[in-house]
Amino acid sequence: MVKIGDIELPDFPLLLAPMEDVSDPPFRALCKEQGADVVYTEFISSEGLIRDAAKSTMKLDIYEKERPVGIQIFGANLDSMLKSVEIVEKSGPDIIDINFGCPVKKVVSKGAGAGILKDIDLMVSLTEAMVKHTKLPITVKTRLGWDHDSIKIVEVAERLQDVGCASIAIHGRTRAQMYKGEADWRPIAEVKNNPRMHIPVFGNGDVDSPEKAMLMRDEFGLDGAMIGRASIGYPWFFREVKHYFETGTHRAKPTMEERIEAARRHLQMSVDWKGERLGVFETRRHYANYFRGIPHFKEYRQRLVTTDDSAGVFQVLDEVYEKFGDYQFV
Repeated sequence: MVKIGDIELPDFPLLLAPMEDVSDPPFRALCKEQGADVVYTEFISSEGLIRDAAKSTMKLDIYEKERPVGIQIFGANLDSMLKSVEIVEKSGPDIIDINFGCPVKKVVSKGAGAGILKDIDLMVSLTEAMVKHTKLPITVKTRLGWDHDSIKIVEVAERLQDVGCASIAIHGRTRAQMYKGEADWRPIAEVKNNPRMHIPVFGNGDVDSPEKAMLMRDEFGLDGAMIGRASIGYPWFFREVKHYFETGTHRAKPTMEERIEAARRHLQMSVDWKGERLGVFETRRHYANYFRGIPHFKEYRQRLVTTDDSAGVFQVLDEVYEKFGDYQFV
């Protein structure tokens, strides 16, 4: 069993990574149904929360069926982060996660996300203050370091644990790498193998097959996997990993009927939650993976990502099922 604070999870839990404009309630619901053990919200700006910015506060929406669910926030100002903790608490999450890993320039330039990897003392003091400010477990998601020459993740993880961090998820790249090259899980294993570490250590980055998840578990000895890009438009990834763990065999790919149903539900939930325009727009990023591998699909893919109203998209999905309903995925 793995525990985050008092939250009991199965052996080697699978966590849905917080992803901007991806890990919203509709998508989290689909991933939860397909076996995700913990889901996280999109990352939320602490400055946006305390200004009551609509986009930030909307991301606080969570639902009972998602639990355990973590709300992730980012920022570099202590006062703002503490105020945002108080706001987040009112939404009733099970976990509050701090983003110390986002590599995008607009976040890093403010000293937040992976930007804080340049100031480890601040990273630790922010975490400590937040731990003391709430009874909820505070967890951290971060990267190996700012660049190859500044990787001190074993020391960083130990210091975060010592100030009360309840678990740590580590992406196996530096900020300088962004999402290029291969993730290096060896430094994450060094964190886990540190005899002083007793909190869960989760690996993140390039877990895109059941075999890689098993490698992370059995050869690198990590406590769980945080799944990001492999789940976009493919919430079935979680159940496929668990099936592989249990049987050593690959589960049959979801049928066209399952994919159409999931795409329809995803779109409808998004429209219900975000409204017509935004719901249609933000679901588009998922269609390529929902229907990956189908030959002669380009015309339909193009229509799915250019049709501006949900009724039109539902019509395209109906046409897809009519034409490709018997297609066998392998």
